[in-house]
Amino acid sequence: MAAAVYLPPDYEAQGLIGLNDSKKLSEKKREALFEPICALPHGIGIAEVGEIDTLNILQASMLAMQRAVSALPFTPDFALVDGNRLPAWDVPSDFLIGGDARSVSIAAASIVAKVTRDRMMVALDAEFPGYGWAGNKGYGVKTHQEGLARLGVTPHHRRSFAPIRKILSPDAA
Repeated sequence: MAAAVYLPPDYEAQGLIGLNDSKKLSEKKREALFEPICALPHGIGIAEVGEIDTLNILQASMLAMQRAVSALPFTPDFALVDGNRLPAWDVPSDFLIGGDARSVSIAAASIVAKVTRDRMMVALDAEFPGYGWAGNKGYGVKTHQEGLARLGVTPHHRRSFAPIRKILSPDAA
């Protein structure tokens, strides 16, 4: 999951006060900022489970970034990317390590990505109850591991993730 947001110079005048790394904001604050951010030009990119398994997590993340920027209503003049690598694209860009805490535009994108992903996980939890996706949103949490042991693997689990491989092929682990 990746997001791209065009943040205008007057973003604070548009009600976007308190932009920060999505991980440093409460869920309530992320939700309050989500709609005003989404009123701005933005794009969301998703790499599907099969793509992650085929490509690897890094390349799938790059693909999601490309899709997010491609989903913008225009081609940006420049893109600032959180992390230490850039996707292979034609957009002039630079990376910023720890960017979601250092750049308000990256922070805005991190909020869109986090809220969108969390909402997807809540929907997934409704479709596949018993894994605790809505509450923990991750494979490594005890409730999720208990769900895997009790209910098995769903189509939404990455086969390339070692604990899932072990469940699917216990002799190969």
